[in-house]
Amino acid sequence: MLYVCYAIMVIAPYLLCGINSAIIVTRIKSHQDIRELGSKNAGLTNTLRTQGKLAALFVLLGDVLKGVLSVIIVRLAFFYLAGIDTTVYANNMNYVGFVAALTGILGHVFPVYYGFRGGKGILVSVSILMTVEWLPACILLGLFIIAVAITRYVSLGSCLAAILYGPTVLVYGLVTGDPCAVINTVIALLIGALIVYMHRSNIVRLKNGTEKKLGQKA
Repeated sequence: MLYVCYAIMVIAPYLLCGINSAIIVTRIKSHQDIRELGSKNAGLTNTLRTQGKLAALFVLLGDVLKGVLSVIIVRLAFFYLAGIDTTVYANNMNYVGFVAALTGILGHVFPVYYGFRGGKGILVSVSILMTVEWLPACILLGLFIIAVAITRYVSLGSCLAAILYGPTVLVYGLVTGDPCAVINTVIALLIGALIVYMHRSNIVRLKNGTEKKLGQKA
C-alpha cells in the first residue's frame, strides 16, 4: 500500500490544484478567458484587476481550499493506507508534505485541464506551504506583506518570498532537528525557483519600471 500512497502523493495534488479558480470564475462571470485579459495571468491579482473584488474573493477561497485539501488528502492516505503519520519527525517521512506541495504547485502552474497554462502559483503556494509547515510559511508571508506594503509590487514580494523559502526551510529544519531537513530544503529551493521563473515577465517589467502596482487597473 505504500506504493499506492506514493502515487497519491504525486498525482492527487497535481490534479486537484490544476483546477484553476481564476479561469472558472472569470468564465462564469464574464464568459472570457482570464489568460487573455490584463496581465494574462490566471491568478488572484489579475482577477481582482479585471473582474472585481467579489470574483477575486471566490478565487481566493478556491485556491486556498484546493491547496489545503491537496496536502491533507496525501497525509490521510499515508495514515490510513500505510499506517504512517507523515507529520511526526521520528517517522522520517515529513518530506511527503513537501513533495505534495511541489506537485500541487506544478499542477496549478501547468494544469493538464487548460493546456498546461495556469497561474503563477503564489496564492496556492501560500495555502499549501502553510499546511505543510506553517511557521516558515508564516515568516515568508510576513516578509511578503512587508515588501508589498512598502513597494506596492505584488510580484516583487512574491519573488522575495520565493527566493528566501529554501534558506528558511533549512534553518527551521536544523533548529527543530528535522531528519528530512536537507531533502525538504532541496524541494523548497525547487518551489522557489519555479515561482521566480513564472515571474520572469514581471521581473523584466520591474527592471523597466512598467510593472503595475497593487490597486492599479489592468
